[in-house]
Amino acid sequence: MQNNDDIVWSIINKSFCSFKVNTKTQKFCRHEYNLTGLCGRYSCPLANSQYATIREEKGIIYLYMRTAERTAFPNKSWEKVKLSRNFEKALQQINENLLYWPNYLKQKCKQRMLKITQYLIRMRKLTLRRQKKLVPLQRKIERRENRREEKALIAARIDTAIEKQLVERLKKGVYGDIYNFPQVAFTKALASEEVQEESDDEREEEYNEGGREEEEEMEEETRAALEDATEYVEAESDDEDMESDEEHEFTDEGPEESEVEDIEDMARPSTSKGKKSKVSVEYELEQALPEKTKVKN
Repeated sequence: MQNNDDIVWSIINKSFCSFKVNTKTQKFCRHEYNLTGLCGRYSCPLANSQYATIREEKGIIYLYMRTAERTAFPNKSWEKVKLSRNFEKALQQINENLLYWPNYLKQKCKQRMLKITQYLIRMRKLTLRRQKKLVPLQRKIERRENRREEKALIAARIDTAIEKQLVERLKKGVYGDIYNFPQVAFTKALASEEVQEESDDEREEEYNEGGREEEEEMEEETRAALEDATEYVEAESDDEDMESDEEHEFTDEGPEESEVEDIEDMARPSTSKGKKSKVSVEYELEQALPEKTKVKN
């Protein structure tokens, strides 16, 4: 078998190989069962009938082994052994399965085992950590949406202006009762008118309350003025009685009837011309009473 492996390697090394990648410095191998990733005599899986490698499938590490007896059956050429998650136990499994194998393969399998366990640990940490998600920006779609938004805003402004004009014409009665207008615009117009009517009613109520308060203040002032006027009239009438008594003692004549009638007329409001307000009565008393006192003096 060693001779066959040498023949295969001489062909692969000097002629074409589909898994070989040549660079300026080194040669690489793209075969999935390659142990090191390098193109060499001891690491080539095609030129070695006895070969072992380590692979990872869905977070689980497996040991793959191939012997010379299995080369006749390509479907069963690789033996698969699942390794433990514990690193020490996995190394023991590798030593047990590769007991009489070359040391080169044992060492490279352990190194690959270490590398795979490290990147699995790193993957678990990254999944548990919060990560930023990169989302591609589609410039053409953004521009198209921005244009549509601008056009929609312009159309909305035009629609609102037209709606206002139509509502104003409807209020003025330009269209009359001929057309059937949409119910939505009609309800909006009614709602705005109801709000205006409510505000007007509130203003009227506030104005009426203020007017009532002013009227009450005026009534109180007029009552106080009338009380002062009546006191003043009573005091003047007492003085006149005293003077008339003195005149009767000397002249034995009473006061003139015209003067008494004038005072009585001024003291009480006239009923022939209707009921006067209290302010007008007070004003007449203030004008009339001083004239009488001047005449008597």
